[in-house]
Amino acid sequence: MPFGELDATVHAQGLRPTGAIGGIYASEIFERDRGQATVFVPVDEPARAIGRVAPLIVPGAELAVIRHQGPIANIDLTYGELGAYVITHEIGVQGPLRENYVRGLLDTQDAETWETEIGWPIFRSDTRTDEPHPG
Repeated sequence: MPFGELDATVHAQGLRPTGAIGGIYASEIFERDRGQATVFVPVDEPARAIGRVAPLIVPGAELAVIRHQGPIANIDLTYGELGAYVITHEIGVQGPLRENYVRGLLDTQDAETWETEIGWPIFRSDTRTDEPHPG
């Protein structure tokens, strides 16, 4: 779905974005050039379904995050850096990859100034719990 369609739907419904447009991508997209992709924009109130746009609650996740600066044509290099970090530290888990388009095509035509946060799912490496410790 083009970002413009999502942006137009948000504005047509009088919703206010509360964050950057983002995407959730199944790992198969990167492995086989096919798979589930969901593009979203966080908003201040529930959206009404229209056409290809439907309300969605994005589940929380533990992520290793890196920021890519510039056009998406070379974003694979940034993915490679993040993937190497996750593999080296043996913290990766199954789950979709995430992108937040902090600054992108809807903000400026100057691709050199685009910023994309990439999130790779990881497991929690601390042992903190919300339960009191005995003793």
